[in-house]
Amino acid sequence: MNSTKHRAPALRPVARPEPPLAVRGATALWFTAVGAGVAESVLGVLGAIADGSPVLGLFVQIAFRALVYGGLFVVIDRYFRPGVRWSRWLLTGLLGTVGVASLVVGPIGWFLRDGDFGAIEWSASFLAFAAIRCVHLTAVISAIVLSFQADANRWFSGRPVRRTR
Repeated sequence: MNSTKHRAPALRPVARPEPPLAVRGATALWFTAVGAGVAESVLGVLGAIADGSPVLGLFVQIAFRALVYGGLFVVIDRYFRPGVRWSRWLLTGLLGTVGVASLVVGPIGWFLRDGDFGAIEWSASFLAFAAIRCVHLTAVISAIVLSFQADANRWFSGRPVRRTR
């Protein structure tokens, strides 16, 4: 009798190939958009504190935004990057419509109501907020465009992606 135990070979997980460049770029841009949203929130909270807003109301807003941004981070990292189909549509629908609308409705409303660029207070906080808003909007639109490139379409459909050099 042989005292050596026979072991089955260890199973190693098969690594999925790296996402195509369009998906890697879109992933980075989705993270950039979420980061810009967080930065806008921080600036908004700081401004609200300076204006004397009730702290309880701010905590509720911060908690809500933390849940939203945390959920988006998980969707981007765990589902979008690996090519789960629904994640592309969720991000496009949620950030591409609701998100973009929330980014532009204020400035468009101001423009239609007042539109007096001479009345703008060109403070450091205004410029920081405007710069972050531009980054945020550009990141969302660019991420959507990259999310629907040919290589990204193949990635999300589960078909092999051709590598080009």
